[in-house]
Amino acid sequence: MRQQKLGYLALPLLMAAAFTTQARADGETIAVFTKNQTNPYFQTVRVGADVAAKAMNAKTLHYIPTKPDSIPEQLSQIEDVVVKKPSSIVFIPVDYKAMVPGVEKINDAKIPVVNITDRSAGGKFVSFIGADDYSLGLETARHLLKTLGGKGNIVIIEGVKGSLTNVDRIRGFNDAIKENPGAKLLASQPGNYQRLQALQVMENLMQSNSQIDGVLAANDAMAVGAIEALDGANRKAQVIGINGTKEAIDAIKSGKLLASGDYNGFAQGCLGTMMAIRSLRDQPIINEIVLKPTVITKDNYKPFDVPLEQRNCPTFEEAGKLGGK
Repeated sequence: MRQQKLGYLALPLLMAAAFTTQARADGETIAVFTKNQTNPYFQTVRVGADVAAKAMNAKTLHYIPTKPDSIPEQLSQIEDVVVKKPSSIVFIPVDYKAMVPGVEKINDAKIPVVNITDRSAGGKFVSFIGADDYSLGLETARHLLKTLGGKGNIVIIEGVKGSLTNVDRIRGFNDAIKENPGAKLLASQPGNYQRLQALQVMENLMQSNSQIDGVLAANDAMAVGAIEALDGANRKAQVIGINGTKEAIDAIKSGKLLASGDYNGFAQGCLGTMMAIRSLRDQPIINEIVLKPTVITKDNYKPFDVPLEQRNCPTFEEAGKLGGK
């Protein structure tokens, strides 16, 4: 508790100090908004943004709600950033509908903003960088069902109900199950993209179901939580997640996790920051990039088993081939 409290107090102070030195900096200041510090996916986004900014002689400042996915806290952080006026903003809304008034405040302040990961329901953006969540759900679930021989008892652990990423991923999961008449969906319950909540959901599902063969988790953090619950009960099931995080790669290497759909948060952070800076410099940008899915398994994990800080961002020319419109 003490560490959390100190972190909460320190973050605004660090941001304020950095903004006061902005006028003396050579490069642009990019404010990067992510949803929380509990989902490792958002750390990959932040590192990608940092790597891109450093390569382009700019700097990043991170706005992260201390309470995961807190709408009031992100709205408060927007009030703060509008006053301090960074050069540009890279923005992931904690809720794609509820944060629209916040985006409109940023627009009114004439601060250019790039939308990444969760597509906002409103507001004006320089560019959008995201992934095809439906395909991610469909392809990862197909891999699980192929491994199970097209049959078995399946449970789904969902993300945040109503969020666009969750809606599309779960739709993909369900369509893959429908393709396999021998598979039975036992339950579909939310874990809100949080490891601990998913662990508790999985414990409850195991009490209600004596045989679970496959677990479809809408992100890696929840997949890891499900694995912990299975281990605690000394039970076995094939588990998949989504995000391609380091903990997922480690779990795939150890045989605990069957697969993870690569959401490529590092590239999203890179490309969002790149488009923000290029726009400020009046260089060509790509208005929309929707990254294609990759299912990471024990057969192809090695290119993903690289520390985030040692990865390279895609070039602008490569970005155009990744799904640009």
